Amino acid sequence: MLELQEVCFKIRKDGADTNLVDQVSVRVPERHFMAIVGPSGCGKTTLLKTIAGLNPESAGALLWNGRNLSTDEDFSPSEVGYVPQFSVAYDPLTVDESIETAARLRVRCGSAEELDHRIDKVLGETGLSSINDRQVRVLSGGQKRRLGLAMELVSDPQLLLCDEVTSGLDPRSEREIVQLLHELSRKNGRIVLSVTHSLAHLELYDSVLVLHEGRVAYHGPPDRLNHYFSVKDTEEIYPRLATQSSESWQKSWQKHGATYDKMLAGNRLLAEGKLRPRKNSPPEEAAAAPAAVPGLLSQFSTLLSRRWKIFFRDKAQVFLQLAILICFPLLVTLFSDKASGNIRKFSESRQNDIAAEIQEQQSVRADQAKVGSAISGIIMFQVVLLSLMGSNNSAREIAGERPIYEKEKFAGLRPAAYLGSKVAFLACLVVAQSAWMAFFVNFFGPFRGDFIQHAGFLLAVNAAMTAVCLAISSWMRTAEQASLLSIYLVGFQLPLSGAVLALPEHIESFTRPFISAYWAWSGSVEALQTQVHQAVKSVIDTALSPQVACLQALAAHILIALVAAWMGARRSQWDS
Repeated sequence: MLELQEVCFKIRKDGADTNLVDQVSVRVPERHFMAIVGPSGCGKTTLLKTIAGLNPESAGALLWNGRNLSTDEDFSPSEVGYVPQFSVAYDPLTVDESIETAARLRVRCGSAEELDHRIDKVLGETGLSSINDRQVRVLSGGQKRRLGLAMELVSDPQLLLCDEVTSGLDPRSEREIVQLLHELSRKNGRIVLSVTHSLAHLELYDSVLVLHEGRVAYHGPPDRLNHYFSVKDTEEIYPRLATQSSESWQKSWQKHGATYDKMLAGNRLLAEGKLRPRKNSPPEEAAAAPAAVPGLLSQFSTLLSRRWKIFFRDKAQVFLQLAILICFPLLVTLFSDKASGNIRKFSESRQNDIAAEIQEQQSVRADQAKVGSAISGIIMFQVVLLSLMGSNNSAREIAGERPIYEKEKFAGLRPAAYLGSKVAFLACLVVAQSAWMAFFVNFFGPFRGDFIQHAGFLLAVNAAMTAVCLAISSWMRTAEQASLLSIYLVGFQLPLSGAVLALPEHIESFTRPFISAYWAWSGSVEALQTQVHQAVKSVIDTALSPQVACLQALAAHILIALVAAWMGARRSQWDS
């Protein structure tokens, strides 16, 4: 039994409190299929999210099987299923893979046989068995809605909440989905609530809840709707609602609601009589106990496996990564000629010819300036390219799949498992990109210094920028916002690093701690051979920092960024 008692949800708008859900009271018994209808903006989805716990109720109480969800324990992840309007599956995966992943993330199965049984069961219930090997990207709208339902049913939820799952479908597909929801409400004592703007196929529902501006205008049998609103056709109900204020409709319902509650109770008793098991018929399937959520490591391995599968099936992404991996080091070596020249040394014997001595000093300094500026520029070029790689790695990683992640988090996914899988996946890209850049430039380019130290700084700056952009991705609402901000961040690395032009001291002391490019460039310069190092120092005005300080700064960037990413991943960002 689900019961809402004077439930309200308010927001602050234009300096005043506004109730989007206003004193809604409804009782929904087991094995019940209820439609929530009303004009656009009447609070249907807001009410559904309030029931789910995504919106905290401002007043009133929600009771689930006698348990007060407002004060006691909330729904367990397996007790409730929420089917949003948007797609909850990844396009490159197949139907079977999507359902299997959902099961592995939500239900702790004791064996492979139990897992297969759950998958086969929901495939059969939702009519997807014949297309289980198709990729999600080729499914029709109706098939995607069935898949969304199947992914919720893997945990056998007692309460199934559906938000506009029939929107945008053709009449036949819409009726098939409504019929499927009707059948699902008859199994395991399940309650199904379906938000819909459509007033078609209402005869398949046990009751209809009509909302107007967040208030209850009607809750009763679908066959009494037209009579209550004094209309000849159901499609006339919405225009009829507009003829009175929501407060008037609420008062009218408070006056007449008891009569329709009795009708619902009578219909329920009649249905129970018709549905009473016959002699020798199998007993009705009992409601299953809430399923246990898998452990952290199990969810982590499932997510990491899925991420690699999606990566390799995205041919465009694979091609882009390979192109970056090959082309960026080649770009660096194009500028190697100026940096590969010899730096002439001062002669050990003193020359008596002052003019010759001055000419030698000028020649040595010219060599130092030429090679030093080239080496410094090439190191910074590598650093900026790896920063760009880091941005490309992670800017869209969380923001691009935020709706799916929020849905999976609602179903029991641990943010630690999710973020851990992202870090493990990105770490592989970072190591491959940085190691190849260091190796290629060291053996085919102009770098002259300690290879291990230089590779370490390239790895650190790539990891730092990847972590920072992952944090940005975790806080942004869209992938486009995250990508744009990450690109701006990389763009500011070069001018603020001081490698090209030294910044004023009062600005440099403020910006330097935040510029990953400076620390990687400075550390790599310190790893150069003595003569080359002196040549670089002769042409730069920016002070260099010790290698240990550079590593500590880059490590701090990584650590702080991962903490920020963790906070962003935990933060709820459901679309309102």
